[in-house]
Amino acid sequence: MKANEVRKLSAAELQSKLVDLKKDLFDLRLQHATNQLDNPVRIAEVKKDIARVKTIIREQQLAGR
Repeated sequence: MKANEVRKLSAAELQSKLVDLKKDLFDLRLQHATNQLDNPVRIAEVKKDIARVKTIIREQQLAGR
């Protein structure tokens, strides 16, 4: 997911996306712990997506002040 794509989302959509990504990360970690994960790089990708979403949320909060 690109930062430009994330910036186009509304605040509610960003919160929803953040929850979904956190659930995905939990599932990936569980799969990794049970040796069922095919692509461990996916964990890093999801973590970076979470960071992108959190960054955009914070930018929007600061711009709203």
